[in-house]
Amino acid sequence: MTGHSPGSKQPGHIPVGSEDRWLLVAVAGLLSFVAMLDMNIVNVALADIADGLHVSAATAQWGILGYQLPVVALLLPVGRWLDGLGMRSALLVATAGFALCSALAAAAPWAPWLIAARIAQGAFGAVLFVLMPVLALRSVRPELRGRAMSVPATLGPLGAVTGPAVGGLLLDHLGWRAVFLVKIPFCLLALIVAWRAIPKDGGLRLPDRRSAADALLVGSGVAALLLALTLAPGSPAWLVLALAAVPPLWWWLRGPGGRPVAGTLRAAGLFRAHTAVLALAASFAAMHYVVALHLQRDDGATATTTGLTVLAFPLGMGLAGPVGGRLADRCGARPVAVTGAALTAGGLLLLVPLGGDWSPVHVAWRLALAGVGMGLNGGPTQALVMGAAPADRTATVGSSVQLARSLGFTLGPALATVAWGSAGGDDGVRAALALAAGAACLAVPLLALHGRRPAPVPEKTTEAAAAAHHP
Repeated sequence: MTGHSPGSKQPGHIPVGSEDRWLLVAVAGLLSFVAMLDMNIVNVALADIADGLHVSAATAQWGILGYQLPVVALLLPVGRWLDGLGMRSALLVATAGFALCSALAAAAPWAPWLIAARIAQGAFGAVLFVLMPVLALRSVRPELRGRAMSVPATLGPLGAVTGPAVGGLLLDHLGWRAVFLVKIPFCLLALIVAWRAIPKDGGLRLPDRRSAADALLVGSGVAALLLALTLAPGSPAWLVLALAAVPPLWWWLRGPGGRPVAGTLRAAGLFRAHTAVLALAASFAAMHYVVALHLQRDDGATATTTGLTVLAFPLGMGLAGPVGGRLADRCGARPVAVTGAALTAGGLLLLVPLGGDWSPVHVAWRLALAGVGMGLNGGPTQALVMGAAPADRTATVGSSVQLARSLGFTLGPALATVAWGSAGGDDGVRAALALAAGAACLAVPLLALHGRRPAPVPEKTTEAAAAAHHP
């Protein structure tokens, strides 16, 4: 690491002095929860949306894909664009745009209107995903970084887990339009706090031509990959679509847009940590998919029993998240992150030999153990990654780790479906759970091994690089 604190000389840095801005950390957690909630809350409303707008289920599915595609596809271009920009203006515009698009989606009279609103909302969501870890990083002193990073790192996945439950409750009592409206009060609260608490900065600027070209290349490549992974559970043949992602991503990686991103991650020794984030996200998503589906479809458990059983994971995660942050500040981020990954792997490994004995109690305590591990891991891993980010590239690193997590969330269910279908029956369930546990096990050595320590960068070199990046 360099001798300066990441973000300390970055435009948009929040000078904390002796006072840490925990209210802004709470805003980062709240918006992380809302943005991740939107990834899953619409799933349960697809049938009602299709009926309400008089379209097919396949068309209604774009109410989900229309949000997910721009979120994942724009993360890296948005990260490079936000490096060096004022945080206040970006946060206010993204939060207001996200809320406005939620209202437009709720008011949609036709399916094209809904899809357009969701695509725009996904673009604003990409900005929020990049800003949240950066906001938490810059709002406290370095010695409290683990505690601060645990807030968005814990609340974000909790939003993903609770999305279906919250969506089902709203659907039963208020209808499908409420699924989009529920996020608006949280966005308004975040807007008020950010407006008052973040100092005024230099404002925003429009992306230049190179940023637009980067967005087009990365967007088309990641969109092809995400579509392949999303559609693969219906038929593994869709994975062939992933080949279409290779040319644009390779072109971007070898060009002026991708080289600085790859160089930043290489110099900071962050490739292993990013792979660990992807592996843990894939293991979490695969486990959630397999357990919920097997309990209801094969074991005949009711929706209530399934929901209460699966709830053990987010409960364990929510309780352990703050503990992980405190331990990271006292003992260091890496050992706590490794311990958390090991506990997650242990809980998932204990699910594999259950076979046909899937009583809710037996499943719940294993999920709780895995959830405790994920809670211990989230904040320290985020602090480890963001703490190694160069001062002028915090948004780039924040976007890359969010991309790794998002791809893991999508990759997990797709691979679990392939493993389940290849063996069938109880053997298929065990194979899918073994895949989830194996991914979590892979994260342990990846986090335990220290990446290459970056060489100190002279101040003039850093300033020259920033000037070259922002002509």
